[in-house]
This record gives sequence, structure tokens and C-alpha cells, in this order.
Amino acid sequence: MGGMEQQTWTATVVEHHRLRRDLAVVRLIGEPVPFRAGQYLDVTVPRHPRLPRRLSPALPPSLDGKMEFHVRAVPGGWVSGSIVADTVPGEQWRFSAPRGDLVVDETGPTVVMVAGGTGLAPLRSLILDLTQVENPPQVYLFVGGRTIQDLYASDMLWILRQQLPWLTVIPVVEDVTDPGGPDEWYDRIVAHVGPVTFHEDDLLEGTLAEVVAAHGAFVDHQVLVCGSPAMVRSTRDQLVATGTPSDAIRFDPIG
Repeated sequence: MGGMEQQTWTATVVEHHRLRRDLAVVRLIGEPVPFRAGQYLDVTVPRHPRLPRRLSPALPPSLDGKMEFHVRAVPGGWVSGSIVADTVPGEQWRFSAPRGDLVVDETGPTVVMVAGGTGLAPLRSLILDLTQVENPPQVYLFVGGRTIQDLYASDMLWILRQQLPWLTVIPVVEDVTDPGGPDEWYDRIVAHVGPVTFHEDDLLEGTLAEVVAAHGAFVDHQVLVCGSPAMVRSTRDQLVATGTPSDAIRFDPIG
């Protein structure tokens, strides 16, 4: 078939941190990719050159080509499972097709962000992008998981919350009494640095959809939702049902 060949960029893996049995953070340095904070890219890794995966950078664009991705292994997912378990420094990743419309109007009203699992990545990118703005809007970040163990970025969010007076982080778990299943990677982190999670008093209990909708209606807000397709659909439906205008909600299912 004819047509223009799709432009691609390459970067080299410099760090691979396994945070959970099914989750890793991968950092790379390479050619600057012209994406916007909040967008996602088609990512091709060397073990699966014909199976691009859609991943959202967790850092805004940088002139020095630094990139970070939060990857969860989905059941039956060859590529995501391979990225989590097998990635090593020195690998070359290829990127193409920046797209997606998760954006924040930096002069607009209060922002409500809803992150399920690694849906946190593009929202964190947007938050870091807002640190370059003189007077950013207030941001309320609801971040959720099934158990406390699922809140994989608690330490990073804790630091951001201390540094950014306009950011409020609201951690949500479906069951505060459930510690999660055995996970050698999580246990290893706890053994080295202690529990890296929010205090139980900080946690709200319930599904993200229930908890966020209970704080609405968000009539004059920018609302961004990112997570699994089921989580995004449920959250959007419950927000609209409790009075948030559907055209105020931007969403991006992942996985």
C-alpha cells in the first residue's frame, strides 16, 4: 500500500524497576518524541517487534529525551508480561503515533483527576507539566486500587503532595483490610525501605467510581479519567448519573 511511512523515534532502556509481581517502571533516554503530556504512544519492544503496545509516558516531554513508563502485566498479555519480567538496560524501544486528548487547560477551573492502576502515568505527566505554570489550577487526584498494595506509587505521590500546594491526593482502595496477595517484589521493597503506602487514616474505601461520584457533582471542573476500560466506563457513568456534565469529562482507557 502507498502513503507516507510513519515516523518513529528510538530510545534506550537505562533503568528497569520491578515494583510488583505484575508491575514495573521503565526509564529510557533517546530521541525527543514530540508528544504532549497526557498523550500515549505506540511502543515496540525488541522481543515483540510486530506487536506495538499503547503506553502513556509518565513524564512530560523533555529536550534531553528522558522517558518513563509504568507497565502492568495484563493476564494473557505477551508484550506487557515480557516488559515487566524481561526488560534489561540497553534495549532499544521504538515509538510512533503520539495521540490522545487528555489535556488540562492551565487557565481553566479546578481539575479532578481519577487514576486507576497505571492510568496514573499520563495524569502524573500532566501534573509535572503544570509545575511549569505560574498559577496552576487546583488539582484533586483520586488514585485507586483493589488493595493497599495496589497503590504502587504511594511514595512518589506523597512527595508530590508535600511539594505542590495546589495538589491534593486522595487514595482509594476497595477494601482497606485486604493486604493483597503474596508479592515478593513488594515484600522486598518493604524490607529495604519500610511500608511505602499511605496511612490507613488517609484512605477512602470503595471503588473509584463510587468514591469520586460521591464527591460530585463536578459542574465547573475539568475531569480526567484514566484506567482500565471497565473502570473508565463505570466512573464516567456514575459521574454523569450524579450530575457531572458528560462534556466536562475527558477519558482514556488503558490496557
